[in-house]
Amino acid sequence: MDFELQRHPMGQLVLRLGGAEHAGVVPVRAFPLSAPDHGLSLVGSDGRELVWIERLEALPVAQRALLEEELSARDFQPEVQRLLSVSTFSTPSIWRVETDRGTSDFVLKSEEDIRRLPDGGLLIASGQGVHYRVRDRQALDRPSRRLLERFL
Repeated sequence: MDFELQRHPMGQLVLRLGGAEHAGVVPVRAFPLSAPDHGLSLVGSDGRELVWIERLEALPVAQRALLEEELSARDFQPEVQRLLSVSTFSTPSIWRVETDRGTSDFVLKSEEDIRRLPDGGLLIASGQGVHYRVRDRQALDRPSRRLLERFL
């Protein structure tokens, strides 16, 4: 499929496809953790898929750079290195964690917001929409593991 992708002066991605122009296009990875460079959808502001991209590397350099820049902002996932405190062992609860980007507080709305990953790690969705990654539970210190086990 032939298309053109540019950044609007206001910062939005603009897709030109078949004579039509779509502003506010959002790239969405089909498999962000297991195959981040395979299967990417360009979704319009109405939530409908406009273009399916099988492999990111197959795109021209300029288009690929635009998409990678947009995806890096969207795929922000601080890595949890230590759990400092949890407000309560029921949900919702406020977690204070030390990440690779500093200390952060977030709300865990329910236990279902902690997802086990195939590689043994965890993905924790905060109430604010940020996803925190735990690469290896066993690599956490003992107090962190104890706090985490209360929610698993």
